[in-house]
Amino acid sequence: MSSFSALLKRDLRLAMRQGGGAGMAIGFFLIVVSMVPLGVGPDLNLLARVAPGLLWAALLLAALLTLDRIFQADYEDGSLDAIVMGSMPLELAAAAKSLAHWITTGVPLALSAPLMGIILNLEPRAIGPLALTMLVGTPAISFIGAIGAALTLVLRRGGLLTAVLVMPLYVPVLIFGVSAVKAAVSGPVPFEAPFLILAALSLASVVLSPLAAAAALRAALH
Repeated sequence: MSSFSALLKRDLRLAMRQGGGAGMAIGFFLIVVSMVPLGVGPDLNLLARVAPGLLWAALLLAALLTLDRIFQADYEDGSLDAIVMGSMPLELAAAAKSLAHWITTGVPLALSAPLMGIILNLEPRAIGPLALTMLVGTPAISFIGAIGAALTLVLRRGGLLTAVLVMPLYVPVLIFGVSAVKAAVSGPVPFEAPFLILAALSLASVVLSPLAAAAALRAALH
């Protein structure tokens, strides 16, 4: 686990030094959310009804912008080859890099979502459930995204292909994330049911996605 911690700390330090990841994602998040009232119109009641779904969809799109940062920089400077040949299992390395992506991108996006909700007239009682569901659901976004990033690692301009590959896998996260927020606000379904399914999706992705990402990395590098 010492190698896992060292790789995680390294990626976190690099993300803070280089910047751009979380800032770019939050900036895109803000742009998408700000454009919605211009297209939908000034109907505050309509904006409040669609706010949970729009915020979740905007968060997914913003996260897609940073998926190539999970492995691409290490591939370009040769660090990924050293990681593959090291003593740490590649599955643990993929898990560490996915976790670093969640901490540096998923968490900032989830915490900024309630502030973005003000633009969409989000109901005050929906702010807590929105932040909670996004904190629980964003690990699935990072870990599933690592699979797409690994599959397109050696392809030129693979960012669009990554989005095409992972977006269908994000659909269950989107459905249950939005359902949990709406259930907390208006019911009639209990909040716990979709929230627990969302948590299960994240747990399953944390366990299974590093295996798939490691297999994709081995195929790409050999």
